[in-house]
Amino acid sequence: MMRARVLVAEDNAEVARQLRRLLSDEFDVVGMVMDGASLLRVARIEAPDALVTDISMPGIDGLQAAEMLAQEGTACRFVFITVHNDPCLVARAARLGACGYVLKSAAGDELVPAVLAVLGGQAFVSPALQRAHAR
Repeated sequence: MMRARVLVAEDNAEVARQLRRLLSDEFDVVGMVMDGASLLRVARIEAPDALVTDISMPGIDGLQAAEMLAQEGTACRFVFITVHNDPCLVARAARLGACGYVLKSAAGDELVPAVLAVLGGQAFVSPALQRAHAR
């Protein structure tokens, strides 16, 4: 059985290494990039099944890059990992279809389930974010 292929985009090298460790037991991490332009380049070459990306990155941010890939018709699924607890960003991400939105503070518990959910065609939003905006 083939493992899903995941590309990681994170501009903090230590956080990127932590994300790779979290993901590598379940998925094949096909690359790690640190900015939006590299994300676009590598995603177009590697055609990953899922993209785990920070939103705030130099140049093109992760959300902009995902929107560009979606407009190009990529089959890639998106999981945004961020410190931003902003309902406008969650809504913007949701317009891309079944995607994930994980707070960095919860990545240890939620990142793998989020990737699995989006690969299965389901959306995933960190429960802490859902609770915060349900009030």
